[in-house]
Amino acid sequence: MTDLDASIQPIFDEILQRNAGETEFHQAAREVFESLGRVVDRHPQYAEGSVLRRLCEPERQIIFRVPWMDDANRVQINRGFRVEFNSALGPYKGGLRFHPSVTLGTVKFLGFEQTFKNALTGMPIGGGKGGSDFDPKGKSEGEVMRFCQSFMTELYRHIGEYRDVPAGDMGVGGREIGYLFGQYKRITNRFESGVLTGKGVGWGGSRARTEATGYGAVFFTEQMLATRDASFDGARVLVSGSGNVAIYAIEKVHQLGGTVVACSDSSGVVYDPDGIDLALLQDVKEVRRGRLSEYAELRGGSAEYRAGGNIWSLAAETRIDVALPCATQNELNEADAVILAANGVRAVAEGANMPCTPDAVRVFTEASVLFAPGKAANAGGVATSALEMQQNASRDSWSFEHTEARLAEIMVGIHESCATTADEYGEPGNYVLGANISGFTRVADAMLAQGVI
Repeated sequence: MTDLDASIQPIFDEILQRNAGETEFHQAAREVFESLGRVVDRHPQYAEGSVLRRLCEPERQIIFRVPWMDDANRVQINRGFRVEFNSALGPYKGGLRFHPSVTLGTVKFLGFEQTFKNALTGMPIGGGKGGSDFDPKGKSEGEVMRFCQSFMTELYRHIGEYRDVPAGDMGVGGREIGYLFGQYKRITNRFESGVLTGKGVGWGGSRARTEATGYGAVFFTEQMLATRDASFDGARVLVSGSGNVAIYAIEKVHQLGGTVVACSDSSGVVYDPDGIDLALLQDVKEVRRGRLSEYAELRGGSAEYRAGGNIWSLAAETRIDVALPCATQNELNEADAVILAANGVRAVAEGANMPCTPDAVRVFTEASVLFAPGKAANAGGVATSALEMQQNASRDSWSFEHTEARLAEIMVGIHESCATTADEYGEPGNYVLGANISGFTRVADAMLAQGVI
């Protein structure tokens, strides 16, 4: 862990005190602050006007009760959250996460990260995040619908296309977005398509939005590899997770000539040395809503399911060139990073939000492994959400090819911004530093221009 600059340490100490117990938020804030000492030294205006303090205090935090009826006519209660973190660059923008692990601290850390991620895209969007401790797994269609309708009955008063534009995240896919949008439309009596992104293509959604986060992470990694005259062609890749981000990261890696040999879910790992069968994986996860153990049973052959296994340990068994953690926060620790680095992994890119622990990031940095933080590598999803907002505002609809081309262009731009900033501050190839400073300066400059608000 890097020591903080003497001018920044007191501010970080205040953050710890004001946000007691929110360890993920502390981790996210520290990761950014470690990059900012040299920025404050070079640009003293960032130390004035309490910009750093204001950046770490959400503009608004909303917590609400979500009552709903299950199929047995029993009343269930969940807790809903929306943290509207920063609107200096535009309306709040960020996903909704439905998962039992969701707490205020989780949503705050995600909203903080989202602020800088959105800034890196160059799009006019601020940062926010939301969700609930509701678990869609094991629920009937009717239960999911009733929960979403109750959730939106409270949330609707806080959102709008010029105010706050939620999207999907873990546990919130096209089904949930549909139920949420339907309830918003019913309550407000208007078809405000720009209020939610991730919608169905037939009613205001953007082509390539479903694929965008996974594709974007691969596009960014492709740019990193190119700096060392490498590519995905012939590469062997690990992708953790098996949800939306992981599935489309796998698809794009295969399109670029690589082979993804393993993916995972919360129960275990499937190792398929001949390459993951994407069509079968999509059938199991998106149609059957099943577990990866079913994939191995249906795939047969050399595919192997390892209950409770660690996907990163495969790097000690077989050649792995690239690792894409796409599951959840802090899933890849120091020991995992040591295995990856010691066995020749060239690049690691975070498809999820903060999936690598600080010690893991340190191992990669010291081993000269190319490492892309989530705020840069997984910005493709929110970038395409902003493109969806553009289409909604103009009553337009773009082709898949046009949208994917715009996504690739944005990811190349993010890579260029991170790389150029890292060079400017004397650490070529340090994408963590480049992403943090580039995102911070864009937000901080806008905050300073708008006064103390």
